This record gives sequence, structure tokens and C-alpha cells, in this order.
Amino acid sequence: MADHDAIRTLAEALVSELGATGKVVATAESCTGGWIAKAITDVPGSSAVFAYGIVAYSNGAKESMLGVQNRTLEEYGAVSEAAVKEMAAGALRLSGADIAVAVSGVAGPDGGTQDKPVGTVWFAWAVRGAAEETLVTDCRQFAGDRERVRELTVTHAIQGVLDELTA
Repeated sequence: MADHDAIRTLAEALVSELGATGKVVATAESCTGGWIAKAITDVPGSSAVFAYGIVAYSNGAKESMLGVQNRTLEEYGAVSEAAVKEMAAGALRLSGADIAVAVSGVAGPDGGTQDKPVGTVWFAWAVRGAAEETLVTDCRQFAGDRERVRELTVTHAIQGVLDELTA
């Protein structure tokens, strides 16, 4: 069972921080299916700080909606640092937001491989800067069933946005 209260508390902190800094966030989601965007937009006042979210579940959607290169997907796969970097950069570019978070992973119960077992999730945070954007990535291996992997992904993604805003 997901800890919706903890996610809500984290999302409230994010919306508050975004509001205080005058920043706007966008999301590019695969394995979470829009849960990050939902968590943020569940918070009253989020319309002032949330640009939009893209659920790009298929590789074709990642390519056509976010500009992920076919070469990247063929060489590294959708669950890779290269793919989430391109997803986050695409979301930042399309939305005009100040920060974008992207996630792609193997939530399970199947779909895992020896190199990318169930629970493997890649994250990227793209931050618009005065001169250039910065990209921060992270890979996590979460334990648990599909719901738990997705819950932990949402939590880590939102926490990462908060961390980037306060860095």
C-alpha cells in the first residue's frame, strides 16, 4: 500500500518552495504513468507552479513528444541515463519551465533483465540556468512490488526537484 500521506507532504513542500522561488516545474514520466504530475497537482495552488506533465510510456512517445533520439533508445534502451537526460531536456524545452524531472524504469512484475532488473529506475533533473541548463541524473534499484517501485520513484523524483531548488 502506497504511503499517499508522505507523498502529499512532499508535494506540498515542493509547491511551497516553487511558489516561494517563483519557479515552475514540468514532468516527463514513463514508469510512473503521470503519478508525479498527479501528486504535484493534488496540492492547491499548484497551477501557479506546474507547467505540464508528459506521460511518454512507449518509445515512440518518448521520441515524438520529448525528442528522445531513436539512436539513444536503440543503443541504451528506454531505461537508461541517456534516455532520461533527453526526456528531461525535452520537457524543459517544450514547457518553458525552470526545472523538469524525468523518470524511466522497470516497475515490474516482469520486463526486467539481468542488466536492468525489476526495480531499476533512472532519474534526470534538468534545470534552466542563466547561461545554460544543467542535468543531474541518478539510478536507483528499488525493492518491492510494482506499486512500491512506483511509489518510491515518485518520492525520489519530487525530493530531487526540491534538492535542486535548494542547492
